[in-house]
Amino acid sequence: MSVQRLLLICLICAGGVLLVAVAVTTPWRPLAEPPGGFAHPDAARDFTAAEIARGRALARASRPPAYLSMALSLVVSLVLGLTPAGARIVEVVARPLGGGWVWRILLGGLVLMLVGRLATLPFAARLEVVRRRYGLSVQSWGGWWVDVVKGFAMSTGLLLVVVLVLYALIRALPRAGWLLAAGGGALLVVAISFLYPLVVEPAFNKFHSMPDGPLRSSLMQLAERDGVPVEDVLVADASRRTTSLNAYVSGFGSTRRIVVYDTTVRDADPREVELIAAHELGHAKRDDVLHGTLVGALALAVGVCAVGLLMSWSPLLRRAGADAAGDPRSLALLLAVVAVLGAVSGPGQMLISRRLEARADVHALDLTRDPDAFIRMQHRLAIVNRSNVTPNPVLQVLFGSHPSAPERIALARDWERLHGNGKG
Repeated sequence: MSVQRLLLICLICAGGVLLVAVAVTTPWRPLAEPPGGFAHPDAARDFTAAEIARGRALARASRPPAYLSMALSLVVSLVLGLTPAGARIVEVVARPLGGGWVWRILLGGLVLMLVGRLATLPFAARLEVVRRRYGLSVQSWGGWWVDVVKGFAMSTGLLLVVVLVLYALIRALPRAGWLLAAGGGALLVVAISFLYPLVVEPAFNKFHSMPDGPLRSSLMQLAERDGVPVEDVLVADASRRTTSLNAYVSGFGSTRRIVVYDTTVRDADPREVELIAAHELGHAKRDDVLHGTLVGALALAVGVCAVGLLMSWSPLLRRAGADAAGDPRSLALLLAVVAVLGAVSGPGQMLISRRLEARADVHALDLTRDPDAFIRMQHRLAIVNRSNVTPNPVLQVLFGSHPSAPERIALARDWERLHGNGKG
């Protein structure tokens, strides 16, 4: 059986399993329909015209650099990958060190990634200027540059190791290399998700336990009432970068942690912090991080099969100036294929994310039984974070990882219609 046919079979089988897993495990309707139907999100009901205008203004200013950066990154990847330009870069940069395939991968990959990052850097800087203008960023330019360098070094370093192993497998085992890479990639996703709170997060933020006091006690009691084992609630020093309010859960198993921004502890009232924590407890109780990790691992395995199928297509390799998938000169093509697949899969990932976030909102309402406070909290988050409460529907589908504030408020009102005021 040819490599292409084997990869196609694996792609179909793994893709089918992925679709079934997503269809079965995604909470497509986290809340039952209340009498009279679901409420229609209405920004004008809860936000003033000035508040709506501020969110729209920030969105208008942010969209050009954000979307131009994404578009340019994809264009650069395609130009380098679908022409001999990328292959020539890989050859030239490794020539001083003998031009061996390992140096081609390491140095060529480094330069290709650096070209892509430099091309989009002006847009990233412009976006930082916009965030400062609207009071969301308080980071110094020195700190911003440190974060840029750290992010590039960590992501590129990991990518180079992964790509080096991939090419070693393909060169050593032309038939089975891609399948082994699919399985290894899935395991890598699980490992990264597990280690992320221990390795990546501390590189960008400092964390400390929430000090003893009424707020910590109330959050620990909330977790105990919810049946979610929480050893600690951590506070991140987000205020050195931003004024926005946020909290999140990361890791799973022994590395699972609930983190609250110090801006949230400082600026939100205790009941709002409890509701934010209750939302994060919803993620923890449902093991959303583990769910996302396993689905992501399966999706990566599917993606590796798709990449292998495309990288085995001779006309595509010739266009990229390479002879075979194991030829280091195909590296730019590999990065281009990965970029395209990532862009295509993005809306699906965002759809699943919005459904999981909605379920966590329902969990917070079930746990606190305080829809009025939940609505106030969503209003405050939207105002402080300068959220666009009237997002373009198409852009929301493509890039929105969370429901909009009016959608979350409408969900709270639907919950209230199903449960009364929740406090009886």
